[in-house]
Parts: sequence; structure tokens; C-alpha cells
Amino acid sequence: MPLSYANGPSTTPLLGETIGDNLERTAAEHGDREALVVCHQDVRWTYSELNERVDRVARALVAAGLEPGDRMGVWSPNCAEWVLVQYGSAKAGVVLVNVNPAYRTSELAFVLRQSGCRLLVAAEAFKASDYVAMVDEVTPDCPDLERSVYFGTPGWDELLSAGDDPTIELPQALQFDDPINIQYTSGTTGFPKGATLSHHNILNNGFFVSEACRHTFEDRVCIPVPFYHCFGIVMGNLGCTTHGACMVVPAPSFEPGATLEAVQQERCTSLYGVPTMFIAALAHPAFASFELGSLRTGIMAGSPCPEEVMRKVIERMHMEDVTIAYGMTETSPVSTQTGADDELERRVGTVGRVHPHVEVKLVDPVTGACVERGEPGELCTRAYSVMLGYFDEPSKTAEAIDGAGWMHTGDLATMDDDGYLKIVGRSKDMIIRGGENVYPREVEEFLYTHEAVADVQVVGLPDERYGEEVAAFVIVAEGASTDPDALREFCRGRIAHYKVPRYVTLVDAFPMTVTGKVQKYKLRERAIEELGLAPARS
Repeated sequence: MPLSYANGPSTTPLLGETIGDNLERTAAEHGDREALVVCHQDVRWTYSELNERVDRVARALVAAGLEPGDRMGVWSPNCAEWVLVQYGSAKAGVVLVNVNPAYRTSELAFVLRQSGCRLLVAAEAFKASDYVAMVDEVTPDCPDLERSVYFGTPGWDELLSAGDDPTIELPQALQFDDPINIQYTSGTTGFPKGATLSHHNILNNGFFVSEACRHTFEDRVCIPVPFYHCFGIVMGNLGCTTHGACMVVPAPSFEPGATLEAVQQERCTSLYGVPTMFIAALAHPAFASFELGSLRTGIMAGSPCPEEVMRKVIERMHMEDVTIAYGMTETSPVSTQTGADDELERRVGTVGRVHPHVEVKLVDPVTGACVERGEPGELCTRAYSVMLGYFDEPSKTAEAIDGAGWMHTGDLATMDDDGYLKIVGRSKDMIIRGGENVYPREVEEFLYTHEAVADVQVVGLPDERYGEEVAAFVIVAEGASTDPDALREFCRGRIAHYKVPRYVTLVDAFPMTVTGKVQKYKLRERAIEELGLAPARS
């Protein structure tokens, strides 16, 4: 049996240009086509109009004294200004630091200080967070921060007005390998690390993601995922602008109703989201009233998609060509993706095959040796998409990227003989019960087949006898009823005894990151405290 290694096809060459040059080329070819629609701001710009506004922002940044390689932060929910800053900073050669909208003061101060941001552009507020007050509080601890500007204020207008001078020259010597974006990974312990990405990293990844969706200049892509994350600005925005497609932004942050409304009003052909977003959309009380027939494709990513959810998206949202993508911030982000022609079983049961120009291998986490096809191993990837490194943290970079250039993801996967990969869990999340390996995704996928289960997360809890025990947290479907004993009985005799959850807890919701990822460690910590168990293994 062959080893678990695959090299993606590469018949289409990589784009050898900067983000700014690519936007110029797209605007020249598709100038009169709509480029950006922001529903909540009533913004509707063609590619020519978008490019003109981006140039104004780029000139404004140069006028503000920023030079190629300098860092500036953006702290805001999704809006038109975010898009202008994304492309304007790229044209000016300024490295854009994406700040998570959910950050509080300690996290904000850390990111601004660690990255050395000279300028911060931000919204005035988001939900319950007063950004102006928070920035004022942390500014004394950020010695490099020279200026903070807020969207929609006189300060923002003043910054932009400096870009009205057409004699301001933009940098001409920018290279596609230059760093252009820093995205801080949401670590579960300690402060996050800043993945530094180049034009080449993210421009090409956005391009090839959209290629897999078969996007063209006629597509209209609904992007409810946050711009601060790769899903939004790479797979979403750059995927669109490399193809002349239209970016459709429903709301500042994900709202299922606003997303469905945007798809209907703008006749979107493609919809992006993490599985929890699709689950929320499908469960919307007025879901049946929305006309979604324009949809044909889209992407689910961010976490593995339950099979039942995938089937409903295809059947009820008309997304027959929907694809599953897998990746991480450090790989720009996508490494594998299913194809529109893949059989349904492939699209509901795998994360697809390796992307063009990308290599993946699965290795034994202990020995580092490639495992056989069909056996679980840690997924490693090597490609144009691998980050330049963690900003100003060479030791942490060396821990993630080995001497041969392989990025170690920490995810456990299997690869079949045709090269399709299935994520079976995180190496740290794998449950070892009495010497038996239990992969949470396997138990979750089984529980999803119960008609009363709307969503489920499985974690391992410490146990004196077996080392660990299986625990399931279940959200019950609307209108259905069940209880822990019934769910355990449902499992008995249908999955191996050591996989049957000892603990089943019914919950109303899961703790989430702002991107919609479930924070399993918080579920684990809460259960350990409530059950009075010994601390979880590290």
C-alpha cells in the first residue's frame, strides 16, 4: 500500500504578481462590472470605482508617512472601508495587521505592540465594545502606535483627503514575495502568534480556491465570514478580485437572516461559511420564504462539516457544486478542497484532495515517518502557501515549520488510495481510552445521524480507570426531544463500546470564536469543573 503523500496538480501556473498589480489587471478587464456590494452600507461599486478608491487609500497611506514593510492595523467588522484598506495597504506595500473584532484590551495591546503597528484604522464600536475607549486605554503601552483613525469620522476623512493628490507616487519596487499581511492565530493558551503572509501566499490561494469553485466574472459571492480572517479576505475577497467576480457583504458580522436576504436580493451564485453558519441559516424561522435558486456553489470550511448538514445545504439551498475546503491561517489558508465533480460521498465525507502546487503528507506524530494510506497521521503541508513565519518569533516558527519546509498542522487525517483526505481530529484532541484511540469526529458524525441531534461536539475527559472518557455535548434540534440515556442507548451496539460517550450533556449553544469555530477546550474545562474531575492531560 502506498504511503500517505500527495502532490497537487499544477497545470495552471501560479500568479507571479502583487495584489495591487492583480487588481489593476482585473479592473482594466472588468471595469464596468460590479466588484463590491455591501448591503448594510448601501455600497455598490464597479471594479473601476473600487480601484480608484483603493488608489486614494494607498496614496493616503504614503502621505501619512508609511513605507513598504511598515505595519498598520485594522480593527473592524466587515464593511466597505475594510476592503479599501486591504487593497490600499497592498498597493502601498504596508503590512496589514488583522485585529480580531472580539479582542479585549489585553489582546489588542499585545497585537499592536508585538507587530509594531504605526497606524490603526478601526470602527468606533462593535456590539458591546467601545473601540475608541479601548484604544485610548492601550495606546500608552504601544510605543510604535503613532495614530488611530476611526471609520466614518472626520479623522478618517482627513486621512483619505491626503490621497486626493494625484502627484503622490506609489512604491514601484514591490515584490510578490514581500510580506503584506499578518494574521494572529487564535491560540487556546497564551497569546496568539502572528502568521506573516506574502502577496504570493494569499493572492494565489484565493485564486486557486475560486478556481475549484469554477468562479468566473459572472459570479456573485456572498461573504458573511469575517474579513479579519483568511476565509474573508483571501478565499472571499481575493478569490473574487482574481476572477472579476462580485463580492457581496451582507452585514457587519454573520446574521443568518441578513445572509439569506443578501443571497436573494443580489442573486448570489456562491455562498461561503463555516458549518455553524449553514446550520444557523437552515434553522432560520423564515428559511422557506427565501428564494435561493441562484446559488450553485460555495465553500464550507473552518471546521469539519457534518454529513447531514452538507446534504441539507445541497438539497435545500441548491448548492449542488458546494465544496469543502481545509486549511489553516499559516497556509494562507487552503491546502485541500473537494471539487464540483466529486461524488456526493466524497464531498460529505472528506476534505478533498491536495490543491494545485501543494504537497501534503501524513506522518506518525511521534516518529515523523509517513503512515500507510488509510492510517491516521498528522497532516503536514509544503507549498507556496506556507507562511513566511510567525512575526518576530523565529523559535516558534521553527517549531511549526521543519527543516524540510513542512508545516505541521497538528491535525490528524487519513488519506485513501485516490488521495482524498478526511480529518479525524486534532492530535491534541484525540481521546485515548484504555489504550484505544477515539477520534472525536467519528463519534460526532455518528451522533449526527440521530434525528434529535442538531449539533454535537465530543471531547475527552480525564478518568482514573481508563485515562480518558468520551463526553458528548449535544444541541437538540428544534421541535425534537431526547435525553442523555436515550443518546447513549442509541450508540450501544452501533459503535464500539469504548466510543460510546460516558458523559452526555444537553446544551443550548457552544462557546465560539468570532469565526464560528467551537472552542472545545472551554467545553472540556467546564465539564471538568462541574463533574469535579482531575485536571485534563496536557
